[in-house]
Amino acid sequence: MDKLKELRIFAESEEISDLIWRHVRSWDIFSKDTIGKQLVKSVDSIGANIAEGYGRHSYQEQVHFLYISRGSLFETAVWVEKAARRNLRMDKDIIKRLENFLPQLNAYVTAIKSRKESK
Repeated sequence: MDKLKELRIFAESEEISDLIWRHVRSWDIFSKDTIGKQLVKSVDSIGANIAEGYGRHSYQEQVHFLYISRGSLFETAVWVEKAARRNLRMDKDIIKRLENFLPQLNAYVTAIKSRKESK
């Protein structure tokens, strides 16, 4: 488990998740109950799927869970954009971090696939 926590892509996903959590906690009850819950579930799913893939034995399974993580990243971006449009507290840094995270996640998928091909 310690090696997972040292994985840069996982650590970054957890930082983004915690940042969003702190923002959502400051929202009113209605906003938390609607957008907030969906947003927190989707952002938490990014790191959870990276972790699940990391714990799998086959490269194919690992890549599968990374693709699920990628889908959760896109879902998170949609919820963040909705929150911003509805004037809910949402730091612009979050949007920037999500945009920067996608190429990192794609690079990690590529690295896992190339490790499989080199064996």
